Amino acid sequence: MATYLLVHGAWHSGQCWERVVPLLASAGHRVIAPSLTGYGDKAHLLGPEVGLDTHVDDIVSLITEEDLTEVVLVGHSYAGLVISSVANQVPDRIARLVYLDAMVPEDGESAVDAQPVTQTLIDLAVKSGTGWRVPPLPEMPPPFGLFGVTDPADVAWLRAMLSDQPVRCLQQPVRLDNPAVNAIPRAHIHCTAGVPEGITRRPVPAIQPNGDPAQVWELATGHDCMITVPAELTDLLLKLG
Repeated sequence: MATYLLVHGAWHSGQCWERVVPLLASAGHRVIAPSLTGYGDKAHLLGPEVGLDTHVDDIVSLITEEDLTEVVLVGHSYAGLVISSVANQVPDRIARLVYLDAMVPEDGESAVDAQPVTQTLIDLAVKSGTGWRVPPLPEMPPPFGLFGVTDPADVAWLRAMLSDQPVRCLQQPVRLDNPAVNAIPRAHIHCTAGVPEGITRRPVPAIQPNGDPAQVWELATGHDCMITVPAELTDLLLKLG
């Protein structure tokens, strides 16, 4: 039995994994899909002081308080930053890092470094009335939809769970200065359909930091694959676990 810890991306909540959790659990695994501070059941904690470090603390605290080990740590989108810093703090508890259509940072990098188009969102937030709120990206015509979700019912469900992203999340740097983190196996899952203009993906090096060949998988769907193709995503996660 593995422990899958699923970390949602910007604007979302743990609810976005609702279709994946029972599939992993039915395969005999423990699955945890928390909402980060400012989202879902923690939406009331949203504020300008919430940043990447807050979200890293959320996950590190969960892992240590629950005494989780051999964790398959999955980070979607922005949460690629989160899982990287988490692994830096508790590398001995992480069995594998899975970057799910995610930002893949180097030490000291912020979201802007990993995904330069993020600077536009920061600029808009700074000029807004609050100076710190980054609203969810707007829905676009298919195939782009709302984070790649195009089914009307699914779009309505997704829109209801979204919250603004504090700009601090996109400005704080990732810490990857613990050599032990390099020993953790990595995998990358890329969503290849309906990629909006301006979104770039760094090439995955042929060799992982631990010396193993790169593991890169593709799903022919939009960004929120946990909503659009939960069974296919689950199959990949089970292979990687």
